[in-house]
Amino acid sequence: MKNSTRLWLAGSALALAALTACGGTPGSGGLYGAPGGSSQSQAAAGTLHTAGTSPGTILVNGAGMTLYYYDHDTKGESASACTGPCISLWPAVTTTAATPTIEGVTGTVGTITGTGGAKQVTLNGLPLYTFAGDKKPGDTTGQGYGGIWWVVGPDGAKVTSTSPMPSSSSYGGSAY
Repeated sequence: MKNSTRLWLAGSALALAALTACGGTPGSGGLYGAPGGSSQSQAAAGTLHTAGTSPGTILVNGAGMTLYYYDHDTKGESASACTGPCISLWPAVTTTAATPTIEGVTGTVGTITGTGGAKQVTLNGLPLYTFAGDKKPGDTTGQGYGGIWWVVGPDGAKVTSTSPMPSSSSYGGSAY
């Protein structure tokens, strides 16, 4: 057997093992960690607001970083479906406030118990996240990622229009 074939088979087996162990089903979390970054996106009360970006007016955190919904989350659930390695690539938006507020938003703001017991901010019953691949305010590189991650509009609706979808291979080939 040629060396290139052996490498391909070994790589395929490793990828299959990783997918089987870490990802692919709702609630299973993710597959790959983020390149650098913190484990969570902290938001003090009143620091989340709207901003104009290429997909239109969307929600951002106090640093201007885009907020996202995850299609594997279920509205009204008490926990996020993004756990384990997923949360490294998609940090939860957390707060220390008993009742967080988001400026310019018409949806219902709340919290759930997030990873590590932190209060994860929700909008209309869905948890909010940032994306480790967004490097500067206004970046929306997570939009449409894997067909399951969406920026959040000021009405709390997910914005599903996409510009060219980011390459999943940039973060190891997984949508998580």
